[in-house]
Amino acid sequence: MKNLADMMKQVGQMQARMADMQKRLESLTVEGQSGGGLVTVRMTGKAVVSSVTIDPSLMKAEEREILEDLLVAAMNDAKSKVDGVAAAEMKTITGGMPLPPGFNLPF
Repeated sequence: MKNLADMMKQVGQMQARMADMQKRLESLTVEGQSGGGLVTVRMTGKAVVSSVTIDPSLMKAEEREILEDLLVAAMNDAKSKVDGVAAAEMKTITGGMPLPPGFNLPF
């Protein structure tokens, strides 16, 4: 029974660390850029876009498609940064143990 009690204690500790990680991710803000900084997207650690900044030079009708592509690229850049931070946080919580296939963070 001692092993089961130890395991339950470890599970409780891991749950507390996961809750702490979720709080840190909520307060995290990353910035993704594209076009050499012409488009900037700020995103929270929960992958919510909080702002978009567009250089005025892209505000021409003939630049619309370029702007659309740059927005997508900047958002993808920000999302990959969020994913990288979340993966690093998860690695510290699990002690480097790989997660089971299909296990994702809850966002």
